[in-house]
Amino acid sequence: MNIRTKLAEGIYLTCLPAQKFKTSLLSAQFVVPLRQETASATALLPSVLRRGTVTCPDMGLLSARLDKLYGARIDATVRKKAETQCAGFVASFIDDRFAPGGEKLLEPVANLLGELICDPATERGRFVPGYFESEKVNLVNAIRSLINDKRGYADSRLLREMCAGEPYGVPRLGTVETAEALQPQKLYAHYGKTVASSRLELFYCGSAERSRLEQALLSAFSTLPRESIPELPPSSFHVPSAEPRYFTESLDVTQGKLGMGFSCASEDHIALMMGNTLFGGSSNSKLFLNVREKLSLCYYASSLYHRQKGMITVSSGIEFDDYQRASDEILAQLAAVQNGQLEDWELEAARSSLLNAYASMGDSQSRMENFYLGQIATGRGETPEDLAAQVREVSLERILRAMKTVRLDTVYFLQGKEAVEE
Repeated sequence: MNIRTKLAEGIYLTCLPAQKFKTSLLSAQFVVPLRQETASATALLPSVLRRGTVTCPDMGLLSARLDKLYGARIDATVRKKAETQCAGFVASFIDDRFAPGGEKLLEPVANLLGELICDPATERGRFVPGYFESEKVNLVNAIRSLINDKRGYADSRLLREMCAGEPYGVPRLGTVETAEALQPQKLYAHYGKTVASSRLELFYCGSAERSRLEQALLSAFSTLPRESIPELPPSSFHVPSAEPRYFTESLDVTQGKLGMGFSCASEDHIALMMGNTLFGGSSNSKLFLNVREKLSLCYYASSLYHRQKGMITVSSGIEFDDYQRASDEILAQLAAVQNGQLEDWELEAARSSLLNAYASMGDSQSRMENFYLGQIATGRGETPEDLAAQVREVSLERILRAMKTVRLDTVYFLQGKEAVEE
């Protein structure tokens, strides 16, 4: 059972006891509101902090220190959870039960995490200029490279158009413009504000006793400055447009990308989750079996339910000339779900798909950490077991009632340049 407790002002620990892994996972994540003006700065922070500490001021010394901890790893992470941005580090190291000679690794790994956050390498009251500049270039390049993954790019563009003016439309790494505008002193000021007034969520999955874990983390983060920690603003439901909106973009691509966004007026999340699984959320869904397999209108077709925003989005790859046929058929498959045109095996396959996903979550430390981070960042308290119980209980009537509130909101189509020239 997961237990979340308050360690200090604005510092919380979620402990996931586990004896079956040979490694331990320790994660430290600042959870901040997702904002256009600060997204790139928040995304850049972990990478700059990861370059060095006061006692290990460069990557070489950091690597040597990790090598002494039997190849422990600490990775910088930036994640988007609904309308929050989660930035920090995830450490993976040998569980103490398997360390040579009974050596204790939890404390030194926790201390190194604390140093990366509380005592970064600096020069003249700001981050080391070389570290800042190189990581800034990496961030800008990472944002620009997103266009190379056309599927991911199209999915992102759909969300930006559908949620224009809402925090949910802000990309995880920010934009090229905001990243290029970053300056060393402003980033250091943003760092100071983040560590002083943002919530810090700690996660541990391993075999260590809770009392020892808490003592190690309190010691590691004892110098973390703490001011008043404001509550995170709640995520708001997407406000649907009066009529569907259509957006088309032309790039040098050989395969069209059709994205369709739907608003959901129901707050029956489990029913919508099941409805989305029937629609396009699994390999047994109507989109996969009919639009992709039977009619061959799409190279791929799937849907995703955005619980915190009350939205469903469809991602598909199509031939340019199949735009209308594919979009019509996607809408037809949604209507089939809404009207209950389902065989018994479809409902049970969808239920089984979700139950298997929740049951297997405990087999991966990283999946558990990511799940609970998402739950906590969005103010939800269900465990995988809680959600599995709800999935078992949800009726077809509830699913149909919830899915009948789903309406087309936004369509985004990425086409080839030759389509425009013709």
